[in-house]
Formats: sequence, structure tokens, C-alpha cells
Amino acid sequence: MNSNAYLSSYFSGEYQPKAHNYTKALFGEEYVYRAGTIGTVADKTAYGYVKAYQNDNNLQIRGAEIDRLASGCTGVKRTTGQHPGGIIVIPDYMDVYDFTPIQFPADDRNSEWKTTHFDFHSIHDNVLKLDILGHDDPTVIRMLQDLSGIDPKTIPTDDPEVMKIFSGTESLGVTAEQINCKTGTFGIPEFGTKFVRQMLEDTKPTTFSELVQISGLSHGTDVWLGNAQELIHNNICNLSEVIGCRDDIMVYLIYQGLDPSFAFKIMESVRKGKGLSDDMEEEMRKNEVPEWYIDSCKKIKYMFPKAHAAAYVLMAVRIAYFKVHHPLLYYAAYFTVRAEDFDVDAMVKGSHSIKAVIDEISGKGLDASTKEKNLLTVMELAYEMVERGFSFQKVDLYKSSATEFIIEGNALIPPFNSIPGLGTNAALNIVRSREDGEFLSKEDLQQRGKVSKTIMEYLDNHGCLAGMPDQNQLSLF
Repeated sequence: MNSNAYLSSYFSGEYQPKAHNYTKALFGEEYVYRAGTIGTVADKTAYGYVKAYQNDNNLQIRGAEIDRLASGCTGVKRTTGQHPGGIIVIPDYMDVYDFTPIQFPADDRNSEWKTTHFDFHSIHDNVLKLDILGHDDPTVIRMLQDLSGIDPKTIPTDDPEVMKIFSGTESLGVTAEQINCKTGTFGIPEFGTKFVRQMLEDTKPTTFSELVQISGLSHGTDVWLGNAQELIHNNICNLSEVIGCRDDIMVYLIYQGLDPSFAFKIMESVRKGKGLSDDMEEEMRKNEVPEWYIDSCKKIKYMFPKAHAAAYVLMAVRIAYFKVHHPLLYYAAYFTVRAEDFDVDAMVKGSHSIKAVIDEISGKGLDASTKEKNLLTVMELAYEMVERGFSFQKVDLYKSSATEFIIEGNALIPPFNSIPGLGTNAALNIVRSREDGEFLSKEDLQQRGKVSKTIMEYLDNHGCLAGMPDQNQLSLF
């Protein structure tokens, strides 16, 4: 048996289903199963059930009894689902039923996959688990390759103009005041969040290895805040010297003279958040490991592996290359793949309108909804794009794609699915119906494109239907 066997890998979201199906070819269909999930009744939902039961039956129930009934419903199975990437592999000399019951998702006997609903913590020391996860970054890089013809593997990892965006905005041709950000990393994976942008401001990295260090610091728990950040701030050590990734501990301790297997043991203890034993500290002091380093190890709860950090940074730098040197291609790919919430009207009207949306959402602070926070991220990038001298055109009935932003001159034409409430299927319907020729009227578009009344009103207000008659005109000549 393979103890604690676990492999994690990322694929483009578009390719993920193929990677999943390939496991059937590798191991055999009767040995691979999707990791199932069980959705249970939450506290508030259970309370709602009891209140509804009380109202339906005209009962008067005491508060303590309501709590008792609700607690009896809490945690009961409500739905079953599937983990987005988890696949359990059964050894070929055993049977799945030796480990776990299985089911068809939603009891659909024609489903492509069967799922297991066994508690994973009870079986993870016995069976192999593959995490074949979907990721947007490879999809973005593929789209950039298709648009530019540049092989991403040929992009340098030390381009000076690209490196500048991690410490300033100069290579984007805008000032920090213009875009209200001291770095040029809006929309760069792993480096675009407020938390990591603040780290970049504190450390001002200039090399690829320093970016790997920051990726490790930002993914760890109690590695940066209250730890490395203070050490750098107090000039005790610099960015390259602090503990960033778990590998750094082992390599550094071996370099200091510790026995390699003991150095590995210390690294494993620290990265799992177990701190240092007395004999570990004693051995470190014996080999002249500084006190700040020992203290830093004791604070850490979780650490990122260096290879994982390097893979993230490699993708980030490749995407950043396009942001600096091929900006319109970058923005087209970003908005197409990563963005879900848009305010197309504001984007079309330019920087003043985009800034108004940004200020409105920012003004709400913590009261902003998740949808608004997602929109804010998109609008900050749209604002940067416009400040760099580019623009957005209106959704165009004949030029717009169903799902992709299209480049025309110095502008981007938004797709149909960027319209609020217009899903991908509806967008594809409009594009398909265009193939049968020009729309004669709004009525014609509504019927051929299967467009709802609400979407028709939006298209009209957005200016897409200018000059189009309401109904088909019958000509007598």
C-alpha cells in the first residue's frame, strides 16, 4: 500500500475533462472514481425547516424544542456532488468495494463517472488520490500564444521591462497616481491581489528568484505577517535571506553543516506547523544557525514547496511579458478567460465612467458583495487599459464574438456574454443566427437569435440596435 499517496497537478480548465478521462485509459475504468462530496443541512437551513414545519401545522413550539429539532436536522445529507478535480485510484489487485461504497452522481446510471462518498481522511493512507485541477493561467497563456504566434517557452524570465512592473508602473507608460497602484501587477496571477501588491511594495523585487521567494511567502501561513515582514522591516535580514519556501530550510541547514536527513526532518516539522523540538534547536545552535532563524521556524504553520512557487512565477512572468510588450493581446486574453463580471456600459464610456464604478465599490469597503469585489478587480484593469491609451467599443451585433474579446485597431470589442444576464448559450445562439444573413428588424433578431425581452432592451439601450426597425417591413414593390 502507498502511504499518504497524493499527486496534485494543474491543467487548463478547457483541457481538464480530457486529463480526467485519460486516467481511465491509464488505470482502467473500474479502478478510477471521482471523489464525491456530500452537502449537509446547515444550522440556519435546519432552523428554517423547523419554523416552516411549525407554521404549516399551526403549532406553538418552545424555543428549546425548536433548537432541539433544528440540531437533529443539522448535518443530515442534503445533496451529493463531485470534487472539482479529485480522483481516487484503486490498486489493480483489489476491488473498489474493499475500500468504499460507490454511486452514480445524482443517481444517473448513464453518468460518465462513478463517485465515492467515503470519508477521505479514512482512506487517504491506503489509496492514491490525484488532484487534476483546472486553472485559468494555462488557458490565458494558450490564448496569448494563438493571438501572437509567440511560443511562451521562448519568453525570457529576466526581461528588464517586465521585471519593473513588480516594483513600479514605469514600463506600462502610466504613473502610480494615474492607476492608483504603486506596482504594474493588476491582473498578473498571484501578484495582483492587494495583499501581494503590498508585499511587492515592501520588498521591491528585481529578480526571478525574489519573485519565487515572494510566492512562497504569500502562500505560507505565519511566514510573512508577523515573521519575515518584521525581519526585513527591522533590517535583521533581506528578502533573499528570510525563509520563503520549505526547501530553503533543508538546503540552508545542510549548508550550515547539519546532517542532511536531520535537516529534512526539521524542514518537515516546520512546514507542517509542528515547530522545533529541543534536540532540533540544540543541533541548529551547535551549527551556528542565528537565533532569528530559529525563532522564525517556530512561528511557521504551513509552507509552500519551491517547485510549486517557481511554476506559478513562471506563468506569471510569461503573462506579464505580454502585458508589457503586447498590451492589447494581454487585455483581450484576461477579459476573455479570467473575468466574469462586467459593466460594459461604463467600460465603453471611458476612464471617467470606469473610475466612478471603482470609487462606488471601493466606498462600500467590507460591505461590498462578492460580485462587486469581482467587478472591482475587472474595472481596475479596464481603467489601467484605458489610461494606457486603449479603449472599449460597444458590443457589436455583427462583429462581437459569443465569448471572446476581439481586437480592432486600438480597441477591444466585447463579446455578447459580457452583457449582464446573457449567458454563453444565448450568446452562441445570436452568433449562429447571424450566419443566416442580416437581421431585418428587432423582431427578426428576437426570433432568430432566441433573445429575451430583457436582453433586447439592454442591447437597445447599449446602442447595438441603432437604426433597426421594430418589425419586418413588407415591401409592395
